[in-house]
Amino acid sequence: MSEARSGTSAPTVLRMILGRRLQDMRLDAGASLEDAAKALRVKTLTIRRLEKAEVALKPLYVEKLLETYGADRQVIDEFVDLAEQANQPGWWHSYRDAVPSWFTAYVSLETSAKTLRTYEPQYVTGLLQTPDYARAVLRGGLPHGSEEELARRVELRLRRQSLLEREDAPTLWVVMEEAVLHRAVGSPEVMREQIERLLNVSELEHVSVDIVPFAAGAHVGACAPFTYFRFEEPELPDIVYSELLSASVYLDQRADVVAHLEAHSRMALLTSSEDSRALLNRMRKEYS
Repeated sequence: MSEARSGTSAPTVLRMILGRRLQDMRLDAGASLEDAAKALRVKTLTIRRLEKAEVALKPLYVEKLLETYGADRQVIDEFVDLAEQANQPGWWHSYRDAVPSWFTAYVSLETSAKTLRTYEPQYVTGLLQTPDYARAVLRGGLPHGSEEELARRVELRLRRQSLLEREDAPTLWVVMEEAVLHRAVGSPEVMREQIERLLNVSELEHVSVDIVPFAAGAHVGACAPFTYFRFEEPELPDIVYSELLSASVYLDQRADVVAHLEAHSRMALLTSSEDSRALLNRMRKEYS
């Protein structure tokens, strides 16, 4: 996957899975991109984009491709039904007025992931932010936005957090820099409430919060924030997301993913759950 900018079509996870299946079925049938393109009378780029989930899966295209690959009728009908489901917008689509289109892909990945591992050098990760902290962070990054736009972004951020309350909630492992706790976002009351939330959620079985102390010095993770996703579906590779000022990057090449995963693991070794909770408690007192 490559850089995604506003204006691109953000895929749902189901569409990504089906795109991978289309590619596998083409390869199993011994068909080239050119063969598939000829069957649809389109350019090979269109086939590539279908397989990479960069465009919607048109049922007629899907049916013709599967016929070309020699699939039986039952497989074709089931695949077309799934393609129609994949083209349906996710719940986050209703917030498209409040966030860049390239971020909706992140929400789809987040909603479907089995494991999330994040690194945050500047702010508390969005899934663990309190409403007041979220509002202060978003206002800082949206100085010219309207109150209505700000409220919509806060609403989306809080709604995303519901995935941690699901019966099949993913495992969330957060590594943050100590600087996050010293960055006064909002009032002292806002910071104290935010730190209390971190202490509370860190007691959950499926949530880990590690704080890398200043004393750790220079380390491998001193870089941009990133999130690592792992899924139950075998068709989906592990994916890493990193956000820039006006765009985002989604990486699924093994070397890139492994580099980020190793960085996350090494940073976690620079602290412990006990030390992290002790630091959180000290900082909570400082904001009292």
